Amino acid sequence: MNEQDSPLEFPCHFPIKVMGASTAEFKPCVIEIVKKHIPELVDEHINERPSSNNKYISLTLTVYVNSREQLDNIYRDLHACEHVLMSL
Repeated sequence: MNEQDSPLEFPCHFPIKVMGASTAEFKPCVIEIVKKHIPELVDEHINERPSSNNKYISLTLTVYVNSREQLDNIYRDLHACEHVLMSL
């Protein structure tokens, strides 16, 4: 899909939701991946929510993306991370 076919208008703020096991490695790994593409990401734009049994954690990172390609690259890298179970 190219940017002309996308319902999003770039640049824009976009929430990325990432889920994984509640381990010491999960959150730092996700933040490192996203900061590779969005260096200006700050803690205030990261919302953390544990599951009811604290076995899993979800992170919502609100990022400012300039293009569909940039967003696709973030998702591609998140998908390749062994600590990430799902990203939306």
